[in-house]
Amino acid sequence: MSVDQVPLIQTPAPEPGTVDGVKNGTQLIKIAAAWLLIFLLGIAASIVTITIVNTKDFGPEKTVANYLAALREGDGSTALGILQAKVPGANAAALDGDALAQSQEALKDVSIAEAVSAPDDQKKVTVNYTVGDSALSTDFLLKPGAKHWLFFDSWTMVPSTLPVINASVVNANQASINDADANMPDGRNSFAVFYPGSYELQYRSPLFAAPPETRTVTGSAEAVANVSLATGPTSELLSQVDGTIRKYLDACAKQAVLMPTGCPMTAATDNRVVSSVTWSIQEYPPITISPFGGQWVMAPLKAKAQVEYKEQNLFTGVISPVKDPKDVNFSAKLTITGNNVVVTPVVEY
Repeated sequence: MSVDQVPLIQTPAPEPGTVDGVKNGTQLIKIAAAWLLIFLLGIAASIVTITIVNTKDFGPEKTVANYLAALREGDGSTALGILQAKVPGANAAALDGDALAQSQEALKDVSIAEAVSAPDDQKKVTVNYTVGDSALSTDFLLKPGAKHWLFFDSWTMVPSTLPVINASVVNANQASINDADANMPDGRNSFAVFYPGSYELQYRSPLFAAPPETRTVTGSAEAVANVSLATGPTSELLSQVDGTIRKYLDACAKQAVLMPTGCPMTAATDNRVVSSVTWSIQEYPPITISPFGGQWVMAPLKAKAQVEYKEQNLFTGVISPVKDPKDVNFSAKLTITGNNVVVTPVVEY
């Protein structure tokens, strides 16, 4: 028989109930169990992943984090959309841009606490931070929204109303909040603001200024103390007026007479003046400018001068030197147009 004619030997399939049949069945069961375990582990891993992602990227804390990020970026429209707050009828100068971003600069060590349960299936998220030496916090209430892609939660802020800072300024119709200029009709206005945030209000011009006043706002229900900007003259204005008054008095002192024309200094004698008359200013008046009746007025001016001359007694003929100190009292009127100031001395005889 040739090699090509050798018959193939075939192994018969194991008969049911034999040892080989049991072994093969067991192997199939093990394989199926392994695949089932892998499948279950995959499901478990998916559930864990979904849970982690849901908590990290779709939890109420994330909504609050997005809101705070919008405040830091000065994105008022996004912040308002997340906060779902009603905007009161107030000036919006601090609700966007640099003024809004600046409101977050004073907030340090900002942290978002884990959400806790609140009534009506809501969650409360607390934001902790410091402003200066004060530890502060702001609470946000959130309610569940529709699911994203069947698995992921959504949380929205419970609607609120933005707080307001009421402000006034003396003898001015403008001010600024976080360096954003704003009109102050009749010296008053109200500013809507986001929270949490720190807001600095002030007024400054070349001639008048008010020291800045700061308000830290922590929540929508908080009553914010009113801001009263106490405007006063700048050092530039005081220096300008002081220079004008000094020049006026120096010009008066150059008049070599006992009663200089248009000046507050006067001297008199019953004897004959036999020398030239010399005036000198010993003390110039301090300058005080205050608001009154919607205008700026100067306090009465008090200076000291000295007159020197020689006089001859009409009865004895004796010539004597005279050195007589004088109190000099007068007032001055301020006329202010824009940044131009006119000082007009007023002398009453």
